[in-house]
Amino acid sequence: MNLFVAGLPYDMDNQELQEIFEEFGTVSSARIILDKETRRSRGFGFVEMQDSAEAEKAISGLNGSSIDDRTIAVKEAEDRGNNGGGGNRGGGFRRENNGGGFNRGGGYNNDRNRY
Repeated sequence: MNLFVAGLPYDMDNQELQEIFEEFGTVSSARIILDKETRRSRGFGFVEMQDSAEAEKAISGLNGSSIDDRTIAVKEAEDRGNNGGGGNRGGGFRRENNGGGFNRGGGYNNDRNRY
């Protein structure tokens, strides 16, 4: 089971994260996500545990707990699928000529001289 961990101290490393979760069972991997430009921690990471019962114990035992005066959140990671990351995956602002949006008829200031 892949776990998402948020609210981590910014100076924590992968090894420290792994050691915290090993109290609840075998950890396959633990990694803290780094900012691409600064290479500094973004304050969250992922922990993979093979046994789902152990992972559930880790969630119960660690979610809402405090590490270095920071409250962490632990939950099962959501499967984001293979979407390639980035880009506009629906929602948000798109400039397509599909009717709605800015200055496409109707709405505010469409005909100033009408009144």
